Amino acid sequence: MPGVIVLPAGGFRRAKAAITAWPGYAPTPLVDLPLIAEDAGVAAIRIKDEGARFGLGSFKALGGAYAVANLLAAVLSRQGVALSVTSVDLEAGLCAEQTQSVTVTCATDGNHGRSVAWGAQRFHCGCTIFVHETVSQGRVDAITAFGASVVRVPGNYDDAVREADRCARTNGWFVVSDTSYPGYTEVPRDVMQGYRLMADEAADQWTGPPPTHVFVQAGVGGAAAAVSVQMRARFSPAPALIVIEPERAACLFESARTGALSSVHGDLETIMAGLACGEPSILAWQELERSATAFLSISDEAAVDALCLLAGDGIAIGESGVAGLAGLLAVATDSASREMVSLTAGSRVLLFGTEGVTDPVVYNDILCSRQR
Repeated sequence: MPGVIVLPAGGFRRAKAAITAWPGYAPTPLVDLPLIAEDAGVAAIRIKDEGARFGLGSFKALGGAYAVANLLAAVLSRQGVALSVTSVDLEAGLCAEQTQSVTVTCATDGNHGRSVAWGAQRFHCGCTIFVHETVSQGRVDAITAFGASVVRVPGNYDDAVREADRCARTNGWFVVSDTSYPGYTEVPRDVMQGYRLMADEAADQWTGPPPTHVFVQAGVGGAAAAVSVQMRARFSPAPALIVIEPERAACLFESARTGALSSVHGDLETIMAGLACGEPSILAWQELERSATAFLSISDEAAVDALCLLAGDGIAIGESGVAGLAGLLAVATDSASREMVSLTAGSRVLLFGTEGVTDPVVYNDILCSRQR
């Protein structure tokens, strides 16, 4: 919406200061893809490889854990225990006696829950994560490795979101979600402010003439909106933003088509598990409806093609992380689509490989199936 500031600059400054001070922080690499750029008929393609982020395998490490720290600080302040406590204080266990009685929860397709569980372990609170029935066991195991309890529920991701919210209200837990909905926006806003750091690093790392296009994948849209805000903050003019979703879970595409926040239904089954979301985040939509140049849905086959193409270049990016590249390749091979988004031989494209190999079994099965 015009005039609505979804992610205030001050909130990002606080997120950046906190996260960059965490032990193990390091910017992830921006990788040049000259051969793929040549084949796609553009001047440059660079991809931000998030696989090594804090050892968690995805950009989600920037959001969930940061929001856990902020939530605990707010709880301690309301209780009169500590009026101003930092994530460094929390990690040191300064208020562990009080935080251990707090439980955070969320729904996840894998990566966000892993970040929240990691944050709960680091900052000394309880954690229960809800997953839907098709989340792989490898991704569940990665969450329980941080001491969290995992509850598997029937249905899809959006059903898990509702169950996490219901159990939180029943048990007095605190939801740390990466999706926002009516009456619940402040914690997701913190999550998105953390995500902005990924785009901020990419802007710092970009050399030469600035990017003309950003192809970024979306589930509920939080990461895409965070990238959008930071691209507008760092580049003038801002690069054209093209939002990519799985064709079976294209809720933002549907919202753009109808001109209003819209959901899609069904099992949402897709190989791009981290993007299998049927209901957009309201905060994300407030940003993307005004800033996105185009919305595009892609097939699972297109994602597999992109994953294997990167693997052939020695770059291991997971099924959800390759969707931006898959969307770019779909546009690059269609003259009408190229014209629609002004993609030319001089275009410079920024992509975000938002996850590494978060489930090696799934990743290797994809590669092996393509080699047969």
